[in-house]
Amino acid sequence: MNLEHFIAKRLITAKDHKSSISAPIIKIAIVAIALGMIMMIVSVATGIGLQQKIRQKVAAFSGHIIITNFNGNESDVSTEPISTHQKFYPKFKNIQGISHVQAVATKVGIIRTPTAFEGIVYKGVGKDYNWDNIKEYLISGTIPNLQAQLNNEIVISQYLSNRLNLKLGDNFNTFFMKQGGNGLPNSRRFKIIGIYSSGLEEFDASFIIGDIRHIQKMNKWAPDQVGSFEVFIDDFTQIKQKGEEVYGETTSILNTQTIEEKFSYIFDWLKLFDFNILVILIIMIIVSTINMVVALLVLILERTQMIGILKSMGANNWTIRKIFLYNALYLIVRGLFWGNFIGIGFLVIQKYFGIIKLPPENYYVTVAPVDINLLYILLLNLGTVAICLVVLLIPSYIITKISPAKTIRFD
Repeated sequence: MNLEHFIAKRLITAKDHKSSISAPIIKIAIVAIALGMIMMIVSVATGIGLQQKIRQKVAAFSGHIIITNFNGNESDVSTEPISTHQKFYPKFKNIQGISHVQAVATKVGIIRTPTAFEGIVYKGVGKDYNWDNIKEYLISGTIPNLQAQLNNEIVISQYLSNRLNLKLGDNFNTFFMKQGGNGLPNSRRFKIIGIYSSGLEEFDASFIIGDIRHIQKMNKWAPDQVGSFEVFIDDFTQIKQKGEEVYGETTSILNTQTIEEKFSYIFDWLKLFDFNILVILIIMIIVSTINMVVALLVLILERTQMIGILKSMGANNWTIRKIFLYNALYLIVRGLFWGNFIGIGFLVIQKYFGIIKLPPENYYVTVAPVDINLLYILLLNLGTVAICLVVLLIPSYIITKISPAKTIRFD
């Protein structure tokens, strides 16, 4: 242990300040750093967690990239069929990072029961549909069996089942307009075998999921004709790049759209969280730094006589400044320890027990999601230490103005 560390530990430790005026200020500084770190860890973890969860939900119901026909298929209604005989289906051979491609079709209809009716979008899916994306939101029942013959099994949202007074196992009639709007509507009788709840009103208030062959039959499409393709990618951060690559692999009569483009109002709202997180980080670091500056100034003023003695013994200004900076680092680390302990502990409790609830109509989730990323936490700690020490160099400069002759005589 060198001289600076020895003096910092022996002369300016918390034990030496139990009866001094700096004791409460030091404690306040440690608490401020701990609270600041708790706020930063929680804000980053919940902000990123919420962004990831909502992205995951949107992608689960529509894929990351949607391939449609240029002739008006950008809405939730499939009007013009697309052949499944595409070079990218069932797998993109020239693009890396694509995990799955599935063919779907949609058709609007009206569910009518003895007591209510509701407009819906019937989403037809086939044998290639990846139900793993939906199973997380399935609250009761099971998924339709699409491997057998055409059947009337469907999955409906809890939102629609409540509005229509339907429950698991019930049958209901749905009416679909024919292509062109001419003639009597097509009628289908479906059976509820599963109920889901995603928390996204855009989907819960509209979509029921069933066999795509119903739409193919009603629209008089061939078995190899679908409404659109949903493409899933491995890394969401590359969605823009992959969207452009997918567009390059499709023919001139097809269009591609990422979920960031289709649901821009959701993703623009999510981007606000980045700004909110940044504001919280800046405020917390400023508060922590101000408290440490005050604590360091008090320490310097209390130890003025000691500084004079050290200077008279030949210690230069930088050596003495390092003594106080070492002590400040010790206080910062104490605050960070408790901040990390409490902050990470809270995140673990929230992740496994979900004690903080959120209104789904405002946040699209029922439980506040958290993303415990140790790299982010490490960077927050290192950034806090670095910024505090750099800023503390300024008040430590007052040591250079202290005169040994005056301070030694000072009582």
